[in-house]
Amino acid sequence: METNRQKKIGGVIQKDLVDILQGEVRKNGVSNLVISVSKVSVTTDLSVATVYLSIFPQEKAQETLDGIKSNTPLIKHDLAQRVRKQLRRVPNLVFFIDDSLDYIEKIDNALKNKENPIENRDLLERRKQF
Repeated sequence: METNRQKKIGGVIQKDLVDILQGEVRKNGVSNLVISVSKVSVTTDLSVATVYLSIFPQEKAQETLDGIKSNTPLIKHDLAQRVRKQLRRVPNLVFFIDDSLDYIEKIDNALKNKENPIENRDLLERRKQF
C-alpha cells in the first residue's frame, strides 16, 4: 500500500511528465500522436518511479515507448529542473505501456460475442470442467 508521501510524489512526477512528453511531441511537430501518463507509482524508498503510459494510436505505441526509454536520462534531467524545489532527488524512471484500456476492450468484445457467459450459461459449465 502506498503511503501519502509516495502518492504525492507520484502525482508531482505524473503532472510534470505529462507536460514534458506532450511538449516534446508538439515541439517536434509530430501529429496524430497522444501520450498520456496514466499512473506513476513510487517505491517505498523513493528511488524508482514506475510510469505507465497510454499511447494513441496503438500502432505507434512500442516505437514511441522505445524512443522514450532511450531518452530517459534527458527526461529525468528535464523533470529534475521542474521539481528541484519540491524533491531533493528525482527517482529513476521506468516506463511501461498501460494496457488496461486494451483489457477493458477485450472484455467488452467478449461480452458482445457468442462467448458471453452471462447470456450463454453453457459456457460456465464448460469452464468448470477445465
